[in-house]
Amino acid sequence: MKHPSNRAFFKYWDEKRDGERAPDRSAIEPGAVRELLGDIFVLSYDPASGYPFRVAGTRVCALLDRDLQGRNFAALFAPASRDEISDILGVVSEELLAAVAGVTATATDGSLAHFELLLLPFNNRAHAPISLTGLLAPMQHSGQPLGEFTLTSWRYMNHPPQRIVPRVLKKLAVARGFMVYEGLR
Repeated sequence: MKHPSNRAFFKYWDEKRDGERAPDRSAIEPGAVRELLGDIFVLSYDPASGYPFRVAGTRVCALLDRDLQGRNFAALFAPASRDEISDILGVVSEELLAAVAGVTATATDGSLAHFELLLLPFNNRAHAPISLTGLLAPMQHSGQPLGEFTLTSWRYMNHPPQRIVPRVLKKLAVARGFMVYEGLR
């Protein structure tokens, strides 16, 4: 990650997951990342409409010159990038892998704007909607409203090593050493 805002948000998210693959949505406290809230958004998964915005920060809405609540995230991308961003969103939300991507857009004044997009999953719980969060950090932008985004690069971040839970350790303590069972011939 290149942008300091993305690094700070990832660090906070990583602390909240506490060794798990992803934190619960309720573990993320907006007050703890107050200075980043304008660039943060939350998406939910809806089979009919893809990944609509549940919440979008003020700077994210200002970039696109409209309120984003309820709009499909993938629809913000040019047709050539929509399938790729939809696939990335699916991997983030279903496989619980964090992703970082490079995104460009053309501003209304014709200048190119470059962004770093961070996508972070929330833990999937039974009877709870699938959702994820993210941060859109400007790398270079003139301040003009933007057109469609184009995906330029992306990568997934590996899971941390999983902890062995105490129940598994207890089972290992019962079966010590190497056991050989003879079979019938």
